[in-house]
Amino acid sequence: MSHRPIRSIIEGRTLVTAESHFTVSHAARLMREHKIGALVVCEEGRLVGVFTERDALFRVTADDRDAQTTLVRDVMTPDPQTIAPDKPLGHALHMMYEGGFRHVPVLENGKPVGIVSARDAFGPELKEFVDEMDQREHIAEILG
Repeated sequence: MSHRPIRSIIEGRTLVTAESHFTVSHAARLMREHKIGALVVCEEGRLVGVFTERDALFRVTADDRDAQTTLVRDVMTPDPQTIAPDKPLGHALHMMYEGGFRHVPVLENGKPVGIVSARDAFGPELKEFVDEMDQREHIAEILG
């Protein structure tokens, strides 16, 4: 898909993190405040997990847990797959597709520097995909 490097996608974005001891309620407020669907979870600056909207829905709400007392560490996705900022977005999208998830933390020299999501493909990559599909359809019409 896209050869655009992840670094170009995350540059200018502020990485929003949560500590593993935060409550789910606190983490959800951070996500709402920053209009994001996932938080990189850290302990002493080191990535330990990802907390997503899905985690809040499936592991908190659906399990009747109290968001005011449940800790992020108890419901986050631990030890997520990561990607380096010099890799292309297409590589991250492939990881997401194969792994069945929508967010990939970006690490540089072992330190979290960003996060990419499937939503990032809605930019130029989506137009590129649509153009390719239109071109294939046009070719099929000519040959058909």
